[in-house]
Amino acid sequence: MVPGGGTSRTPPRDADDISRRSSGLWAVLAGHADFRRLFAGNSVSLFGSSVTTVALPLTAVTHLGASPAEMGVLGALAWLPHLVLGLPAGVWVDRLPYRRVLIVTDAAQLLLVGSIPALAVFRALSIWHLYVVAVLAGVAGLFASVAAQSFTPRLVPRDRLLAANSALMLSNATVGTTGSGIGGVLVAALGAPMAIVVDAASFLVSALCKTRIRTPGRVSAAGEPRPPMRLRSSIAEGWRAVFAHPVLRAVVVAATVGAFAGQVQAVVLVLYLVRDMSLSSGQIGALIAAGGLASVAGALMASRVTHRLGPGPTFILGMFLASVAGLVLAAAVGPFLVAFAVLVFAQCLRGLGPSLYGVNQQTLRQVLVPAELLARVNATWRFLAFGGQSLGALAGGVAGTAFGLRATLVAGSCLMLTGVAAGLLSPVRALRRLPSAQP
Repeated sequence: MVPGGGTSRTPPRDADDISRRSSGLWAVLAGHADFRRLFAGNSVSLFGSSVTTVALPLTAVTHLGASPAEMGVLGALAWLPHLVLGLPAGVWVDRLPYRRVLIVTDAAQLLLVGSIPALAVFRALSIWHLYVVAVLAGVAGLFASVAAQSFTPRLVPRDRLLAANSALMLSNATVGTTGSGIGGVLVAALGAPMAIVVDAASFLVSALCKTRIRTPGRVSAAGEPRPPMRLRSSIAEGWRAVFAHPVLRAVVVAATVGAFAGQVQAVVLVLYLVRDMSLSSGQIGALIAAGGLASVAGALMASRVTHRLGPGPTFILGMFLASVAGLVLAAAVGPFLVAFAVLVFAQCLRGLGPSLYGVNQQTLRQVLVPAELLARVNATWRFLAFGGQSLGALAGGVAGTAFGLRATLVAGSCLMLTGVAAGLLSPVRALRRLPSAQP
């Protein structure tokens, strides 16, 4: 560790050393108190958000009668902040203590998400209100995500990053599974808008956890003068850091294509399950929970698979599994039990794939990028991958209206497979060990 909570950029002896020392998911939690507090806060808020993953689209579809086009707009607005503010967000977050950013954004999301059930009680909720909440909560989520991903390398040593990211992915998958299942039950019992109360409460608990983090997360030492902010040149530095490295460049291109195509599918998925497959809220919650269980398995396997195959092949494998999931979803026909089993298998692919590629793409960024550029690189990444999801959501809404929901799932998978091809045709395919430095 370096002064101020940062991590040394000196590489360990070799990739095998990284593998040995980063293999324990629980050791990294036991040995680093501030990371444990960040982990706890994120886990609680992720639990609440996983309830909203079920409840919010069902609020739009069943409570407000949203059309495919309106669902596309809602999905697009949730990701729009990444497209509009993604690049400057990295510059702004880079100049603030990461802990403060995390606490403020939790408080903002508490108020925003809590307004949905409050308005529903007074019968004042409309699709336009969901649009506003989606945009503003997306802004808060953008800043929180950039800060959290940039904070992690300052809370754990470099050789524990794979374990730390695997622990975060495991938390995401585990609480997502629990929250989605509970979300389906809460929607059935209370109605979709009222189930979102759980998400609002989770942001309060998350903020309290993060106030206990002792490391402020400044890139420069306290009291050290910061150079004046030059937004354009700072953004350009982050952009160059991504695209100058052949591995990062290939991974971000693959991830951007995959994210766009994945969102094309995501905005029509609930509509497909409700209208084409005639599933109930509880059955949809069970399907989402099945995907969560697969995510848990993927997170538990991620370090082991990465050590065996290498970070590059594991990234490509994860993308491939996620890509074919849409084709399997579209193939769900026949008697109910048969079709439901096919849907469960598809959801398992949708859960397993992101766990495998997500851990590795995040670890590669944290290993390859200097601390002073990491927030800007993370923001550039989110601008491309997550900002592209805003456009993908609009495309999915249009395609679902024009061509049908099943055809949109197929088209999304075909496009996603081009992202897999981008990884296969790049140096990522041969990446058996974590690179140690920028070339």
